[in-house]
Amino acid sequence: MRFPVRLSPPATAAAATAAAVLAAVALRSYLHTRSSMATSAHRRGSAGGITLVVSGKSTEDQHLLATATGGGSLALGEEDSVEEITVSLDSGAGAGFDAGAYMAALRASRFGRWMLWSPRLASTHDLVTQNFAKLPVGVVCVADVQFKGRGRSKNVWESPPGCLMFSFTSQKEDARKLPLMQYVVCLAMTEAIKELCCAKGLPELDVKIKWPNDLYLKGLKVGGILCTSSYQPKVYNICTGIGLNVDNEEPTTCLNAALKEMKANSSTLKREDILASFFNKFEVLFEIFTNEGFQALEEQYYNSWLHSGQKVVVQDGPEAQRADSVVTIQGLTPAGYLYAIGEDGKSYELHPDGNRVSEKEDGNSLLSQDIPEQAARCPWLQLLHESNSTHLLLRPQPPSLPHHRLRSALLKITKQPQ
Repeated sequence: MRFPVRLSPPATAAAATAAAVLAAVALRSYLHTRSSMATSAHRRGSAGGITLVVSGKSTEDQHLLATATGGGSLALGEEDSVEEITVSLDSGAGAGFDAGAYMAALRASRFGRWMLWSPRLASTHDLVTQNFAKLPVGVVCVADVQFKGRGRSKNVWESPPGCLMFSFTSQKEDARKLPLMQYVVCLAMTEAIKELCCAKGLPELDVKIKWPNDLYLKGLKVGGILCTSSYQPKVYNICTGIGLNVDNEEPTTCLNAALKEMKANSSTLKREDILASFFNKFEVLFEIFTNEGFQALEEQYYNSWLHSGQKVVVQDGPEAQRADSVVTIQGLTPAGYLYAIGEDGKSYELHPDGNRVSEKEDGNSLLSQDIPEQAARCPWLQLLHESNSTHLLLRPQPPSLPHHRLRSALLKITKQPQ
């Protein structure tokens, strides 16, 4: 794990501590007003500077992160600048994110122990991506409101108040594991939510994974994951962003609304508890993933996803002669793509793609006319579609992935789609 090295020398440690205490005094009055700040910031977009509150699991963690973010050294894009950085030494107050409550619930030692919080921010993902080298690996950035949240395929993630929005950093040396990282994150979040509900005596929220990186509850999307990476000598820097509808029923539904539907007088979940529970679970799964590979987590993953045994329709051939065929999803290939078997017994690997789809009268998806040029040139590229608008490219399994080996690894998957 890399750490910034610009720590205060022993001769100035007392002065640094005194400055932090003074900052904490100023923070108390600031925290009482941050709820209204978040609401107004959501309306005015990116105007004005950005306020960041720095927190740590320990005093040393706080000073480490404060040093790394000091001196106006953070990059936030051309439109924004850091207006204020404050070191948080108390639990906070008001309706904003409670750093103290989060840190008290956090048990992880590698992830989430350094936190940057802002009442409004263009994108938590952009902040950690642009400043990866300046921040300790494992840092998390949380925002109450985002106005340029990032989704997959350059989509914008809607980020209203009540949504848990955060991004954090990690590293991997093995490039083959990069595509699988998003699955570990999805699994960690689904299990964290279930364990938190159990610990608090709440009805279980059966959040499911919709491949490759969405979270669904009762047929509606409640969360999404974005993983990006960059390479430096001998290691890949990974930035993971998550948006989770906790207390906002728009644009779909949220966790707390589902709890109220299940039990009218039910208590609700707090963002701080969910975030801490996520890192507590993710750190365990990350260690297993690093030491044993994703195969050690496959059974847990398949128990949490929507697709085992799911039948999807494939449109094959030129438009004038296009025929439908059915394939059944079996699991994942070693590379992290969907593994499916056709009615003819052939094995297929399904890849995510950005094609648009439109709805037919019978509810099935119909391929629109904007097929990528490479698909028109390559006869082995076909389009997979289904009623819930998953966009995939289908191709026969390459020789490098023997069918019999994949089948033997996936025979245990027998559940039917829900």
